[in-house]
Amino acid sequence: MDKVVTGLAISPAGLVQGARFVDSPNRDARPIDAAIALIVIHNISLPPGEFGGNGVIDLFTNQLNPDEHPYYAQIHPLKVSAHFFIRRDGELIQFVPCSERAWHAGVSRWHGRERCNDFSIGIELEGTDSVTFTEPQYRTLNALLNALKATYPISGITGHSDIAPGRKTDPGPYFDWSRIPLAQD
Repeated sequence: MDKVVTGLAISPAGLVQGARFVDSPNRDARPIDAAIALIVIHNISLPPGEFGGNGVIDLFTNQLNPDEHPYYAQIHPLKVSAHFFIRRDGELIQFVPCSERAWHAGVSRWHGRERCNDFSIGIELEGTDSVTFTEPQYRTLNALLNALKATYPISGITGHSDIAPGRKTDPGPYFDWSRIPLAQD
């Protein structure tokens, strides 16, 4: 059964009504002059290539057990987050209010502007660079994009690979950009 959410609305505090909220400590205040202008699409799965577990939630909430999987031993000290995570069944989880800065982009540049975390929303899709994304994910993603575009002055939607070339590859070649209205580089 899919868990696609539609008709989303964003509160003045930056919380999406219809999303499950899991509070991530990996965030801080946006710079005062940084309007939200960009949406960055990522992919993630933890352990790598496995779907459905709590690895991503544990990573974004600093609860990843380094003894649970060999890969976790390498990444458990990371302090990272995204605003949103869309599971394979379309479930939408929010970790950081849109009004705050999530730590998803790292060293990045878009249209001459550096530090994309300052002015972007990060959306993680449960997936990898080598697997197609699901219909429920695209439906939830488009509902979320519509809500974000209705609330913030979004001027671009791009992939992590486009703002951190050579360092990142996601959302990868199996992400279908033609399914995303207003996608820009």
